[in-house]
Amino acid sequence: MLKARFALIIGIVLISFYPTLVKLNEASTLVAAFYRMFIPALILLPYLLYTRVWQYTSTKTILFALLCGVFFASDIAIWNIAIKESSAAEATLLVNLAPIWVGLASYFFLKLPATRNFWIGAVVAVFGMCIMVGFKKLINFELDRAFFYALLAGFFYASYILFSKKALSEMQVMPFFAISVLSAAIYLGLWNVFMGTSFVGFNAQTWLILFAQGLLVQLLAWLLINYAIKHMRATRVSLSLLSQALLSALFAKLFVNEELSNAMIIGGAFIVSGIAITFLPISPKLKD
Repeated sequence: MLKARFALIIGIVLISFYPTLVKLNEASTLVAAFYRMFIPALILLPYLLYTRVWQYTSTKTILFALLCGVFFASDIAIWNIAIKESSAAEATLLVNLAPIWVGLASYFFLKLPATRNFWIGAVVAVFGMCIMVGFKKLINFELDRAFFYALLAGFFYASYILFSKKALSEMQVMPFFAISVLSAAIYLGLWNVFMGTSFVGFNAQTWLILFAQGLLVQLLAWLLINYAIKHMRATRVSLSLLSQALLSALFAKLFVNEELSNAMIIGGAFIVSGIAITFLPISPKLKD
């Protein structure tokens, strides 16, 4: 289990670079999301063709992996829309309620009740997210279209974690990841075509950033996170992913000189504390 936890930590550090890369990226968010999936899909497609995974895996499991790609792509695309139509703070908070949905769904659909430590840790971590976002901004929340877009993005994020846990219980990480990334790339490609966005015409720096997103943020980071999902409780992984909010703020400070406020530091401390609570010793029956 130590390997899975180490993989999760490295994966979270890598995905925390994503907001900084987005800020440096001149491509539209939807096209950037497409290339984030398309580049790893190109690399992994030969693996799929060579191994012929579909011949040795049940149709149901392959469908789960394909669906995971759609869930992940939908999360990214709808979150970007929510950020554009509201504030990044509101959208970020609502999307990061995903661990709560994972905890509830684990009980109702996976028959795996979340531990008391998880719920205590979730409350502490979400409180930390509220501090980072700012309570004044939370008071002004409006139940508009952007609000529901952000909630929907969080639902897709939680769905990805839950369905990937189910699929990974029946197949290895690499074939699952290859299928889901290919599915996400096709889905986002069609979405871009429908929106009439251009796939080309970027400068050298933008292409470099697009490749960094595809290779580091998606290929390497999510391979490691999926390995953690396979070997750890889905609730624990989902809550641990909240730590990317603090790490993203730190990287933004270092690389694009964004302000790192006291609220971000204090909120981040609550988030880390909430995550730590979930790793406290629990009943042997519920251990990873």
